[in-house]
Amino acid sequence: MNSNVRNVGIVLALAALVVLLPGGGTGAQVAIQTVSLAFLASIAWFASLMYRQHRMTLYSLGDRRRAILYVAVGVATLTITATSRLWRSGGGIIVWFVLVGGAAYAAFTIIWSARQY
Repeated sequence: MNSNVRNVGIVLALAALVVLLPGGGTGAQVAIQTVSLAFLASIAWFASLMYRQHRMTLYSLGDRRRAILYVAVGVATLTITATSRLWRSGGGIIVWFVLVGGAAYAAFTIIWSARQY
């Protein structure tokens, strides 16, 4: 049997289980949440690993520039997590772009100034 046909069959069987079994939709939501949490945990692990590897570089930025960089990362994180709420209105879309753009500009400026030495 062709592997593509087999893979499509597996996906169709899983979809049928979600639709036909009682509580299948709830089980699918639990599986999606589990995968989402695993993805977020892997991002947090990667961020902590990058922090530990570049700790001296971050400390060499100085207190003011390091604070600006941390605030920019925090604003970007909170804005991205609030994307679904902000994109419900026209003003929210503008606020989203201003916040993400400002955070990106601040982080880029700090990184650019640190590399000029």
